[in-house]
Amino acid sequence: MSEHFKNLRGDTPFGAASPEGKRELAVAAALTLIQSKVLNSASSGQLQTEMNNLSKYADQIQAALEVV
Repeated sequence: MSEHFKNLRGDTPFGAASPEGKRELAVAAALTLIQSKVLNSASSGQLQTEMNNLSKYADQIQAALEVV
């Protein structure tokens, strides 16, 4: 498992991660998913398509990690 998927909430023994830190972790995880998808694609435009969706993917990751 990628290091980007461990502790995505960014919590430490010293407290919860800042909003900026949480966003950074979500973007890193989204980039890892994009990398995997692009490396396994035969389409020449796949990277651009996925990069256009980066913010959406990071938003979805952050939303999935929200504690209700």
